[in-house]
Amino acid sequence: MTIAAGRVLARIWHGLLAYAVKFGIVGLVGLVIDVTLFNLLRLGVFGEGHWAQSAIGAKTISTSVAIVFNWLGNRYWTFRRHRRRNYVREFAEYVVVSLGGMAIALLCLWVSHHVLGYTSLVADNIATNVVGLALGTAFRFLLYRFWVYGHHRADGLSNLDRVEEAQRSLFEEPEPIEEPEARRSDVPAATPPARRGSAGTTADTPPPAS
Repeated sequence: MTIAAGRVLARIWHGLLAYAVKFGIVGLVGLVIDVTLFNLLRLGVFGEGHWAQSAIGAKTISTSVAIVFNWLGNRYWTFRRHRRRNYVREFAEYVVVSLGGMAIALLCLWVSHHVLGYTSLVADNIATNVVGLALGTAFRFLLYRFWVYGHHRADGLSNLDRVEEAQRSLFEEPEPIEEPEARRSDVPAATPPARRGSAGTTADTPPPAS
């Protein structure tokens, strides 16, 4: 492997793949929370006979909790260097992207079930939990990486750090460059030229005897 290829792979890893691995781990933990909480609510562990035990209520609560967990995990781990100072706006954009990913999964289910006519339970699961989940996850990751936590966001911590560094380099006065002491000592001192007297003799040399 050449040095150039190694640099390209390192740039891809640090710029995209490292985020994708962390994003996948956070998403898997969020999925476990979603499924576990949904089943606990449906089984009536937190009480029976209320809205939270219904299928819609349980799924609404479990998905909401999973979204909050995923946001915290991605904010403080996956994209911690790019998290935003305005966390309210960041969370709102995060929820919009999450709903977009869910809409993609529902669209895949609708096309498979109502357009293509695959109405079996297996087909529904493949459409929503395989194809839809894969497309929705890719959609969410790309928009989180390049929109919600993009380098261009003015209130992102990484962007603010770059601005502060640029301001420091702009307003700080450069330090004077001192000449090395050894170099100054090597330069010989200039000697004044000898004064010339009359008859071609120097001032310090006595004239010859006559």
